[in-house]
Amino acid sequence: MAYKIKLYLETTVFNFYFAEKDGIKRQYTHMLFKAIENGKFDVFVSEYVIGEILRDTSIKSKKMRALIDKYVKNTLYVDQRTLNLADLYIKNGIIPLKYLNDARHIALAAVNKLDFIVTFNMGHIVKPKTMVGTGFVNLLYGYRQIGLCTPTEVIEYGQI
Repeated sequence: MAYKIKLYLETTVFNFYFAEKDGIKRQYTHMLFKAIENGKFDVFVSEYVIGEILRDTSIKSKKMRALIDKYVKNTLYVDQRTLNLADLYIKNGIIPLKYLNDARHIALAAVNKLDFIVTFNMGHIVKPKTMVGTGFVNLLYGYRQIGLCTPTEVIEYGQI
């Protein structure tokens, strides 16, 4: 059996699936979910993703939750290793304390040995400082580097 790439889907991916404008982000998000449906990837979310979606009571939020129920079979839960690793990202100035949950998303993926975090969060996750900084901290503390990318990059990487 071939290795399946393990993806952690961050909240913004579910949001863009239902974007009102039919832009490029929405198109690539739909392509990603088609690939997931075809069994191309193992997909994970966390209690943070579910919590962020449940805090919103809109119709869109209910649709996002249904999307998780349909496509995602694996939910990750925080443990002390995750909290410690996220704190290291904050203490090293890689991610601002104000965006602690972004640090926790990355730490959850690292602790659980996932391959990529897929997100449209370009402000605090998919950016060179975060990629290099979290990769360095992960390696220093015995975890591997996690790919931080958009659905577009995953689709192109997977040559779908």
